[in-house]
Amino acid sequence: MSKIEIKTMPFDRSSIDRMNGYYIDYPVVYFLNNDTTVYIGETVAVRNRMRDHLKNSERKALKKMSLIIHEKFNRSATYNIETKLINYFLADERYKLQNKSQTVNSVMHNYYEKKYFNEELFEDIWDELLKREIVDNSRYTIENKDIFKLSPFKELSIEQLELQQKIIEVCKKHINDDEPFVFLIKGEAGVGKSVVLSSVINKIQELSKEKSSSLYKTNNYLLVNHTEMLKTYKKIAGNVKALTKKNFEKPTSFINQRKKLMEKADIVLVDEAHLLLTKPDPYNNFVEENQLQEIIRHSKIVIAVYDDKQVLKMKSYWDEERLQSIIGKYNTEPTYKLTNQFRMQATNEMVNWIDHFVEKKITEIPNDPEYDFKIFESAAKMYDVIQGLR
Repeated sequence: MSKIEIKTMPFDRSSIDRMNGYYIDYPVVYFLNNDTTVYIGETVAVRNRMRDHLKNSERKALKKMSLIIHEKFNRSATYNIETKLINYFLADERYKLQNKSQTVNSVMHNYYEKKYFNEELFEDIWDELLKREIVDNSRYTIENKDIFKLSPFKELSIEQLELQQKIIEVCKKHINDDEPFVFLIKGEAGVGKSVVLSSVINKIQELSKEKSSSLYKTNNYLLVNHTEMLKTYKKIAGNVKALTKKNFEKPTSFINQRKKLMEKADIVLVDEAHLLLTKPDPYNNFVEENQLQEIIRHSKIVIAVYDDKQVLKMKSYWDEERLQSIIGKYNTEPTYKLTNQFRMQATNEMVNWIDHFVEKKITEIPNDPEYDFKIFESAAKMYDVIQGLR
């Protein structure tokens, strides 16, 4: 296939008027930037789109426009590359993004020659941006950053998108209720719970700034009882237009602050809710009996995601009975279960075998030539084999 072409020019009316070529009414990806800020998009009418951007006060402050052109582009390919660029620019951490939440068009889907556009062509694009010193980090570096993995702009699967939309609907429906409303989401490691919450907090914060929205001026938070994840969320907030770092807190800080202010938050998302304390922990300034109970008490709506298989400490011991004893007194939605596995690249038979093993059921080990599965007599032997792979 032909090579990618990237045209960079001043972002002004004269440059737009001089545009000429097949790409002016053809699918293209573009980005507008200055030294600190970037906006990324795609269009099939580039001149009209750029003229519209010039009328926008935020976009007008951007000084350069770059068009990414390829004669084989189609709308699925440009949606795909636009979304990837947004996520890579975010994780590159050089620019603050002006982009808003992605639309339903960005649902994860296959299309003709996706592997070529998604991998080969995108690698050519990113390499060219590196060569021109528009971005700073390699794809490998970016893909291993937590900020990339938790980006609120990730393409969502159909299941994840349905959940995101359901959460937004629940929030709009119950924001003016007299009593707290609780919605629980359950899922094992690797099903994309945190990615959904990241996209939800971004969308809710955008709606909180729209006068026509029922969520206008709402005071919303995402809580996580995990220091490194909190750092990652705050990093994302520093580079995304709709978010601020104060939207992200640890549960104890949130509870103590609400008590001090004597006012409820509106919408509170709780990531890794299985890490919430189920007993007092004075050393960490939590003196009540249960963090989930206190979060509900100080919020109008609580959306909590958890994995009942990740109970790590006795002071954070959760089971179904304890969970229901707390939320049973409130208005709730039926627990939503996320099931599609993204982290494990294995057949359904292999995933099912591992699920059964976790439930203390031993079945016949499936044969999966694409998945290297071994059982060791000791952790030391396993460690030696892993070290030998380096």
